[in-house]
Amino acid sequence: MRTRRLPTARSLALRALDRASLLHAAYRAYEALRSVRRGADDGRHAADGLPLPPASLRTVVAGTPGVTWFVESGRQQADIIREAFERHGKPVDEADRMLDFGCGCGRVLRHWSDLSGPEIHGSDYNRRLIRWCESNLPFAQFSVNDLHPPLEHESGTFDLAYGISVFTHLPEDLERAWIAELGRILAPGGLLLLTTHGEGYLDRLDAAERERYLAGDAVVRWASVAGTNLCTTFHPEGYVRERLAPELELLEFTPEGGSVGSRSQDLAVFRKPPEAVTRST
Repeated sequence: MRTRRLPTARSLALRALDRASLLHAAYRAYEALRSVRRGADDGRHAADGLPLPPASLRTVVAGTPGVTWFVESGRQQADIIREAFERHGKPVDEADRMLDFGCGCGRVLRHWSDLSGPEIHGSDYNRRLIRWCESNLPFAQFSVNDLHPPLEHESGTFDLAYGISVFTHLPEDLERAWIAELGRILAPGGLLLLTTHGEGYLDRLDAAERERYLAGDAVVRWASVAGTNLCTTFHPEGYVRERLAPELELLEFTPEGGSVGSRSQDLAVFRKPPEAVTRST
């Protein structure tokens, strides 16, 4: 007989807030509280000479206000992206345009400041984050999108696009819509790199969630606060391979190869078919 795990006090509190439509406001308040601990770091510049976002914005993006983690993890993440694109014949230095989808306050994007080749673009649905980027990262162009598509960019615009820990915070209906939109803005033959929560996060799932995951279905928590770090999505490998981006060609799936930290996310690289007909906006 299977023992049923009882909900934790945290889980019960989150459910109550969700039922009362207060979950989003409560989570933003929690983030603000966390950021206060490192408020003294605000206004500093990093070793790359670029300003550091305030602690409140770092917390929204990275889940922690820590400066070292923000800068160093972004640098390592940029290296992962660079190497993955090079493996598939699209060096970032030779691209015409590259998009950081869900760029936040530039944790990764800031590390492209020395690139002389491509036009660098960043997009995010959080206006505060984009306003900071526009004021402090002048080498790139930024735009605000809604939680739902579309982007403001024309079809077939980008050689390269990536979303780091973005689809890890979107429910299935939104991820399907955004995959279609990112496919639209890619040029034929363009590459899309994504990271997902995979088997390395299996121990975080309860019995019912694990059963769904092992059956090949995505598991989504707190879909009502999509786009925040609280909304968490877990993608089995089979789901990524067969269901995440069916209109695109999967070139690479590397378990735990997509991010840095104690729990690495999976890496997936897709290509828009070279013969694809790009539809207009």
